[in-house]
Amino acid sequence: MRRLEEVRAEVLAAVRPLAPVRLTIAAVAGLVLAEPIAAAEDVPPFANTAMDGYAVRAVDTVGAEQDAPVTLQVVGDLPAGRAPDGSVGPGEAIRIMTGAPIPVGADAIVPVERTSRDCATRVQIHAAAGPGAHIRAAGGDVAAGDAVFASGAVLNPAAVGVLASLGVVEVAVHPRPRVAVLATGDELVDGDAPLAPGQIRNSNGPMVRALVAEAGCEVVDLGIARDDEAALEATLLDAADRCDLIVTTGGVSVGDYDVVKAVLSRIGALVWSQVAIKPAKPLAFGVIGATPIVGLPGNPVSAHVSFELFARPALRRLAGHGDLDRPVVTATAAAPFTRRADGKVHFDRVVVALGPGGFSARRSGEQGSNVLSAMARANGLAVIPDGDGVAVGGPVRVMLIGDPVSVAD
Repeated sequence: MRRLEEVRAEVLAAVRPLAPVRLTIAAVAGLVLAEPIAAAEDVPPFANTAMDGYAVRAVDTVGAEQDAPVTLQVVGDLPAGRAPDGSVGPGEAIRIMTGAPIPVGADAIVPVERTSRDCATRVQIHAAAGPGAHIRAAGGDVAAGDAVFASGAVLNPAAVGVLASLGVVEVAVHPRPRVAVLATGDELVDGDAPLAPGQIRNSNGPMVRALVAEAGCEVVDLGIARDDEAALEATLLDAADRCDLIVTTGGVSVGDYDVVKAVLSRIGALVWSQVAIKPAKPLAFGVIGATPIVGLPGNPVSAHVSFELFARPALRRLAGHGDLDRPVVTATAAAPFTRRADGKVHFDRVVVALGPGGFSARRSGEQGSNVLSAMARANGLAVIPDGDGVAVGGPVRVMLIGDPVSVAD
């Protein structure tokens, strides 16, 4: 058997980030930036108010209190989106709306809730305002010339908003990988069709497609591969031509009778490995032309775990991410993780909780490689080294595949 780290390194060494493309900012959320971005202008472009209220001279509000207001003359009204057409002089105020430019002469904003009106031309100020109060300075968010994003930054929705605020309309990014998913096996049945003796429903195909989509990739569904070498060859060659990576499930165990092996021996190169892990010991990896192909095991839990350990990091590298792995935390074993020494690292499906004392973890159910319901309940994979396991209260490393459950105590 081969060590996990060795096989993982081999897979990742064969994958390179996709060449950058230029896309409009409407299409880049979740993608990885392939160029640095500097600000060409200030954000905001002018000093403006952060509150609805009155633009005033701070000195004119000195001593104002709730029961002893200062009265100022209202000399204008300034909504957002309009340039000031007047200034604020001694004893004066201009009614102003959030986002409107600060008029000449004003150096503070009194929020409307700290004022009252007794007529159209006067306002009572019930609290003193210091210079600069509730004023957003020009360039207060981003100043012209600032380095805003480095190459390699992930463009989350807020980052897209920042780009828009700077007037950026398109950027260079690593594109979303197109990933073909193929389930293999004559025994597989899609949908709700009646099952003949020996047949099972195709759970791996929909599951892996969902995992690929969750990883931020575009899914190309290749359906189910039957025992027809010519048809399979045409399917795989077409997928290699139009996709960035192919994922198959099933037919990777030693001794499997599978047309996938026969076809790939002619059109590509594939290596079958026995990895020192449980579940997901068998793995296949190779290329068809320049397109990587990852062969996951047929047991559904093994396919899921193998995807997390090998396929997902490869997809993230294709997409240009620098951080390839799920977050790992150290949790306290809430129940024993018993096992026997077998030369393998075990990945137990667990429920991770986060409470005042930190993270805790317990198995999510039966650990058989066919028990997909326990995988569905899990939000983590506990990494149990070779040996006798982990006792209650002992530390256990957990790869988070979902959000921890919050507990009060």
